[in-house]
Amino acid sequence: MSRTNFQELLDAGAHFGHLARKWNPKMAPYIFIERNGIHIIDLHKTVVKIDEAADFMKELARSGRKILFVATKKQAKELIAAKALSVNMPSVTERWPGGMLTNFPTIRKAVKKMVTIDKMKEDGTFDKLAKRERLQVDRQRAKLEKNLGSIKDMSRLPSALFVVDIQKEANAVKEANRLNIPVIAMVDTCCDPTPIDYVIPANDDAAKSIEYITDVFCKAIQEGLDERKLEKEKADAEQAADESKNNVAGKNLRARRGAKPIDVEAEAAKIDEAPAVEAPKAEATEVKEAKPAKKAVKAPKAEAPVEEAPKAE
Repeated sequence: MSRTNFQELLDAGAHFGHLARKWNPKMAPYIFIERNGIHIIDLHKTVVKIDEAADFMKELARSGRKILFVATKKQAKELIAAKALSVNMPSVTERWPGGMLTNFPTIRKAVKKMVTIDKMKEDGTFDKLAKRERLQVDRQRAKLEKNLGSIKDMSRLPSALFVVDIQKEANAVKEANRLNIPVIAMVDTCCDPTPIDYVIPANDDAAKSIEYITDVFCKAIQEGLDERKLEKEKADAEQAADESKNNVAGKNLRARRGAKPIDVEAEAAKIDEAPAVEAPKAEATEVKEAKPAKKAVKAPKAEAPVEEAPKAE
């Protein structure tokens, strides 16, 4: 089922393009007609492209990856910041820091500096500084918060970028292309769609159009996050059930690293199905009857010699 429809995009004003004299010929496949010197975008193609991009963003969110929202133009930055915060995604709504993707370790150092200042305020070290030093640290903290506050939780490079107005955010698109990071972007009739992986042909100047399309993407991301949460809860429940079974059976042994799990039930079934093997009968050993021992022959008693009496004379 489509996530949006033709009428809703029409009501949001997503069909208005730029002046015909400022158009980019590479956007010709997405232009429906020219009227009063303004190009009209084919919203039927916009609906299809939104569905493709929303499915991609949902899969990224389901796998636990981050999508960086980028919009620094006046009518879009507040909307984008609020929408990105609602789905717990990082965003850049002030000036794009040069090298934010290609020189990400340096950006992380600046974020860590901001975290260090917060720790100083918590442990009381900040209060021990001189008044002038405290003012300097506060100004530095405010500047870092303004430019990098929305990405302080982004510990690694994002898996995708969502960009509003690729002409204004040309540096962000170039860095993403250099690192092979997919780019999803709202592209107007005056822009070149070549460097964009998921082109959303729509009006990128009207706040209502930006809000409507961003809202569709945020709902898709939220669906992915909810599915991830359910899968995690299910896996935890199954693991807890397995542990309880092992504890009852008295076989809660630690498996060797890299060893394949053994299906106990399948092994028991194999043993039951195997034919019983009769044990070989022990051969009767003939026991020879012991012959009775011969009685010992008594030795004849020695007769004592009889002394003859002397004859009387």
